[in-house]
Amino acid sequence: MSCFRLPVGLCQDIEMLIRKFWRGQKGDRRKIHWKKWEVLCKPKIEGGIGFKDLCKFNEAMLAKHVWRLLHDTESLFFKVFKTKYFPNCSLFETKSSSGSFAWKSILWARSLVQKGARWRVGDRQSIRIFQDAWLPSDSGKVSSPSSDFGPDANVAMLVNPVTGWWNTHLIDRHFYPPDAKLIKSLPLCSIPQSDLLIWLKEKTGTYSIKSGYKLLCEWQNEELNQPSRTNPSSSICNCISPQTIATWFGITSNRLRVAILYIR
Repeated sequence: MSCFRLPVGLCQDIEMLIRKFWRGQKGDRRKIHWKKWEVLCKPKIEGGIGFKDLCKFNEAMLAKHVWRLLHDTESLFFKVFKTKYFPNCSLFETKSSSGSFAWKSILWARSLVQKGARWRVGDRQSIRIFQDAWLPSDSGKVSSPSSDFGPDANVAMLVNPVTGWWNTHLIDRHFYPPDAKLIKSLPLCSIPQSDLLIWLKEKTGTYSIKSGYKLLCEWQNEELNQPSRTNPSSSICNCISPQTIATWFGITSNRLRVAILYIR
């Protein structure tokens, strides 16, 4: 599970065995399901038991390898994968989907790190203004157009080389006010140091499987809590044609007619 992406069907079969064991089911004898499995997978503080959603846990474990490829650049693991799969670009930029199943599994978990990590501004040479997530916002990315700078411009272009601070006039002129405010709120380090990709869900800034799994669950809850696009006032009765209603009135009793009119 920590090295390869498991098939969804296999994860569901394993979860089925866990559910049967937890509920005391033996053979074909079924037990009462007092709570949904989704509720049992919630943390204990939220009223659940803390069982893991295996598909999400699998993705969180594979994201650990993504984090290693981004930070442990002296390891043999990084050197082999870098040479074979992304020799001329970064892990986030590569589009090579062909390769071993281990590589495909890593690419599957790459989006988790992309969405949950942010760049900490250092020497400003490695952070692209419009491509990378480096702002203190939900998406972390700049929403202003990139026509004046180019898509691959780095953050160093926004710093005054004389003062070593943000070029406020340049920023106010080329960025939307919300983006300009966020950029100017970021502190700049006076001591030279490299840009660093940090994990927001940990105080240490280092990715952990626990926080990665928790973030995946939070995203799922946000999707489930989004309001439905359908009109709540609409019902099946509003879709019934007048011809159908006329036919019903010809074959139904008076009591049913009154009920239909009440629903309409």
